[in-house]
Amino acid sequence: MCLVALAIDHNRRFPLVIAANRDEYFRRPSARLAWWTPEAGGPAILSGRDLESGGTWMGLTAEGRLALVTNIRAPSTIDANAPSRGRIVPDWLSGRERTDRFWMRTALSGYNGFNLVAFDFRQGECFWAANNGQYPLRLDRGVHGLSNAALDTPWPKVETLKSRLQAALDVSSSVDTLSVQLFAALADRTEAGDEQLPETGVPQEVERMLSSAFIRSADGNYGTRCSTLIITEKVNRHLITHVLERSFSASGVALLRRSMIKNWPPRYSLEEEATFKPSEQGVVSETELSADATAVAPPPVAAKRTRVRSLLKPEPSKRRKRNTAPMPL
Repeated sequence: MCLVALAIDHNRRFPLVIAANRDEYFRRPSARLAWWTPEAGGPAILSGRDLESGGTWMGLTAEGRLALVTNIRAPSTIDANAPSRGRIVPDWLSGRERTDRFWMRTALSGYNGFNLVAFDFRQGECFWAANNGQYPLRLDRGVHGLSNAALDTPWPKVETLKSRLQAALDVSSSVDTLSVQLFAALADRTEAGDEQLPETGVPQEVERMLSSAFIRSADGNYGTRCSTLIITEKVNRHLITHVLERSFSASGVALLRRSMIKNWPPRYSLEEEATFKPSEQGVVSETELSADATAVAPPPVAAKRTRVRSLLKPEPSKRRKRNTAPMPL
């Protein structure tokens, strides 16, 4: 991903919302949103997929993990022989290690600069980390934004997408109305003024081209390849998560895929850890944008667990003093 805004436990009806664009060269082969099994093994992943080096830019598993990566724009430090950063996401989703061990190994694996946002919902945890010397930061409820610099760096397109996500949450009464507004925000081609451009080591005209939410280079070889939404809706006492992907070709053709997962993400428990068993995954359908494409992935099966009010577990120091203030509607 190259632009992401996410709202975590910020809205009572929609406790998790992620809106993201992936920018890449059109010549790089990719597969569209679907369930797939990594070659290295592990649980099935719902995501798009890089067919050149393997891996993905953002994905989730029925077991309750989710992750996304963005590149850090620093052309002077690029190592052409470094491993593909797309491998980081399925590595996290495999669930083989605790956060601290995973991060120590990953940070020392020789990747070019990257940001990682990783969730483990069964543990009620989310963290952001970058391999530029910063230690992983635990994320709490709120609205966050990320592009090709550190978390919440106030680049114009990051600030605009965060603002539009907040505004959409304030007025949306359904997943459909929310998705329409977020797709519109991700399709924004407004470029920043020269005085607002960051300095990341690329020429100013390239910096200007990269400053909009939706990108298309003048030669048509590079641009936004897909826009993805992950929207979790609370329906009575249950959670339903919708994953929607708009993919774009170099010629401008746009297609939509959509998947729905019931009872996801899993809720953590303060008293006992829930156990989730994914059943056979559904097939994601595809259609033109003017039509409606809906596919349902069978829900995970949840063991009995205590009821909690949020997706993220409060820090230990905060559990003794529960925040009784209501979440925004």
